[in-house]
Amino acid sequence: MQELCLLCWAVLLGLGQACPEPCSCGEKYGFQIADCAYRDLEAVPPGFPANVTTLSLSANWLPSLPEGAFREVPLLQSLWLAHNKIRMVAAGALASLGHLKSLDLSHNLLSDFAWSNLHSLSALQLLKMDSNELTFIPRDAFRSLHALRSLQLNHNRLYTLAEGTFTPLTALSHLQINNNPFECNCGIIWFKTWALTTAVSIPEQDNVTCTSPPVLKGTPLNRLLPLPCSAPLVQLTYQPSQDGAELRPGFVLALHCDVEGQPPPQLHWHIQTPEGTVKITSPNVDADGHALPAALAASSQPRFRAFANGSLLISNFGKLEEGTYSCLATNELGSAESSVNVALATPGEGGDDMLGRRFHGKAAEGKGCYTVDNEVQPSGPEDNVVIIYLSRTGGLDTAVAGEGVSGQQPPGLLLLGQSLLLLFSTSF
Repeated sequence: MQELCLLCWAVLLGLGQACPEPCSCGEKYGFQIADCAYRDLEAVPPGFPANVTTLSLSANWLPSLPEGAFREVPLLQSLWLAHNKIRMVAAGALASLGHLKSLDLSHNLLSDFAWSNLHSLSALQLLKMDSNELTFIPRDAFRSLHALRSLQLNHNRLYTLAEGTFTPLTALSHLQINNNPFECNCGIIWFKTWALTTAVSIPEQDNVTCTSPPVLKGTPLNRLLPLPCSAPLVQLTYQPSQDGAELRPGFVLALHCDVEGQPPPQLHWHIQTPEGTVKITSPNVDADGHALPAALAASSQPRFRAFANGSLLISNFGKLEEGTYSCLATNELGSAESSVNVALATPGEGGDDMLGRRFHGKAAEGKGCYTVDNEVQPSGPEDNVVIIYLSRTGGLDTAVAGEGVSGQQPPGLLLLGQSLLLLFSTSF
């Protein structure tokens, strides 16, 4: 009913509007057509009838498309913008075109495209963006294009594709993506596999080639040999600095994030403390612990020192350093994260009684608890509990050699104090 009212309004409004002077407007095959091609236009002219369904602005000098550029033509079904000088399409430039079925932006200079424009074009069936300067497509760019049948991205500057880019395109039958300078690394392997198994027609596959690394330059992607690739794996461990001494406020805590993956993952630390969130791209200090130039901009000595080998050193640990410590590893194949909650327990807080009750409760339930004289096999990773006791005389008595918190386990809690050190899962 709403669409019928909109159509009636557009027709009535269109009858009272003239065509922009540089263009010609008329009806053909039941479509209301506005032809503005080859008019040397440098902007989208105003004054279109609201009932226009086909608009051609091809072969002009348009440099960009601003927000609301086509607000006057909400019933537009076909929009032709090929062979202009368009470098930028602003967010909201196409937002009003919910009925659009065909969009041609080919043969322009597009490098800055607000991909959110596509999220409102759920009726789109043909999208031509070939022969532009596009270098990147967000993973969710095509999330709303369930009706899209033909997509042309050839002759751009695309060097990689995010895994799952084409998954939402359930109606896609034709994809042109040849003649792009792809980097043939682990991040593109998924596309090779998808292209070899999909029912989508991909013409000129011998021209879907590698540009880098140099040894693979010119190699068709469908002939690319397997690469030694693996997604990141992380394991977070810790080490108090005072062996054989009581742990008091002011000690040094060392966390270590063991990382595996190919290509080598980039390591980040995310630290949530009472004062807020700290994000660190590792490393921020050199092998001697001196701040690297990027870290010097914030302070002469980082509060949290991240080393290239995956270690994080926190000097003078106190209440302000309590919180959640997470190491995040990412490479072209994905990411992995491991976290531990660190809190300082001091005598008189009832920690011994509270932790003891929880431990014995878990053991009685048959959950996975480990001590020197009591062992219950875990029923799952979420039940693992590792307790490390500190003697009141300062000696370190390890009940079991814990491996910290793996990237597949939920965050644990590390209690550091005179009486005990505890690492346990959130399900505890």
